[in-house]
Amino acid sequence: MARQTDIRPVIKLRSTAGTGYTYVTRKNRRTSPDRLVLRKYDPVLRRHVDFREER
Repeated sequence: MARQTDIRPVIKLRSTAGTGYTYVTRKNRRTSPDRLVLRKYDPVLRRHVDFREER
């Protein structure tokens, strides 16, 4: 049986606005093998921007 960390690895989400702000989360590799893109709040810019998965 696969370990929990193999199926759901910890990933960093980095702001596309270039502020350097990151979020840390987990994702399921089986259901979403592509890079994750989420629209989240960037406190440096004080607005919502896209955050992309960083490897």
